Amino acid sequence: MTDVARHAGVSTMTVSNVINGRSQRVSESTRQRVLATIAELGYQVNETARNLRRGRTGAVGLAVPAFAPGYYGELADRLADRFAAHGLRLAVERTGASRTAELDALTAPRLSGYDGFVLSVVAGDAADLDRISIDTPVVLIGERAVPARFDHVLMDNVGGARLATALLLRTGARRIALLGGVAVAEETMPGLRTRGYRAAHAEAGIPVPEDLIVSCDFGVQDGYAAVHDLMARKVPFDAVFALTDSAAIGALRALAEAGREVPDDVQVVGFDNLDDGRFTVPALTTVEPGNDEMADAICALLVERIESRRADVPARVIMPQARLVERETTRRP
Repeated sequence: MTDVARHAGVSTMTVSNVINGRSQRVSESTRQRVLATIAELGYQVNETARNLRRGRTGAVGLAVPAFAPGYYGELADRLADRFAAHGLRLAVERTGASRTAELDALTAPRLSGYDGFVLSVVAGDAADLDRISIDTPVVLIGERAVPARFDHVLMDNVGGARLATALLLRTGARRIALLGGVAVAEETMPGLRTRGYRAAHAEAGIPVPEDLIVSCDFGVQDGYAAVHDLMARKVPFDAVFALTDSAAIGALRALAEAGREVPDDVQVVGFDNLDDGRFTVPALTTVEPGNDEMADAICALLVERIESRRADVPARVIMPQARLVERETTRRP
């Protein structure tokens, strides 16, 4: 900065104001002269030194169960864009849906590399998290119960699943295979989406086909294998509601191989509104859970905590009601 100041004929404070975006303290002509000198001399800010002085790393972390299915990749993209607008880069870690890995991600040595951290909780429980003492701002996402002292952002899983199932029932489906569902009520993503599936049946006065609640994982291969197995066992079904778009895409492939027409023979609905769903053949009907709104909420909360380092009242943010994106894999009511 001293070299730039000398060449531009200004003070080092003026150079500092320009490179730190405090343009209101510098006239436009002076700012342009400083910027021209910076370009001429090839000056670059030492971000490591700057962050050390500010007590910052310039990075935020995101820990997710896996990089596939596609939901987590798209979430990371959305968050990377939003954090970049605040001068923060995003680093992504994988927990493998392991309770131990989730808790390890919140240890002081791991968090020391970040200004803030986002953790998708799928295996840990409230008692585990309540024993953790941390100074780094953390936002938790996911459906599991968490201690009230943590900021928590979650989506409308029950409402979204109810909408998807109700659409299929309105369009004539009576035996809807639920891919990824659970038989016992639980406060997890599959548990809450199964609750919405059951609620839609109850509201329509139609019995739930218990034999079509299929336990499986949520990737493309899982959806493919689950539908292939139903057909191999000759279990009758006229619709598929997959708890993720990725599983729904696998289901579409299995139905195509079996010569089952979609939506004439079997209707299909996914959940997540992934970009890939627009390009399947036919294009996938899905539940939009508020992806952009969720990324906005996560970023806004974490940036606020990074700046203030305190929260008088931790936030619990539930996304607005989910909505249907009707495409070609369902019939019109």
